[in-house]
Amino acid sequence: MQRLDLHSTSLRTVAYQDQRALLELEFRSGAVYRYFGVPAESYQALLRSESKGGYFNSHIRNRFAYAKIYPAGQTPVRDSNS
Repeated sequence: MQRLDLHSTSLRTVAYQDQRALLELEFRSGAVYRYFGVPAESYQALLRSESKGGYFNSHIRNRFAYAKIYPAGQTPVRDSNS
């Protein structure tokens, strides 16, 4: 998945895999979460929103199953092949 930098006070980067409806968010804290079953429309709306953190809190957080991939403070390994 290709990561995009976000202009946000709470979110650092985002990646999305359309075939699996998989959204991956890296927070400024360093924590990385994967959200499952996120429609492409929600990903596009996140990218267009003025407040990325606000959109996340209102439309993604607590609405989709997720898994924490990296704990805060640990730098994720960026794999361009995933």
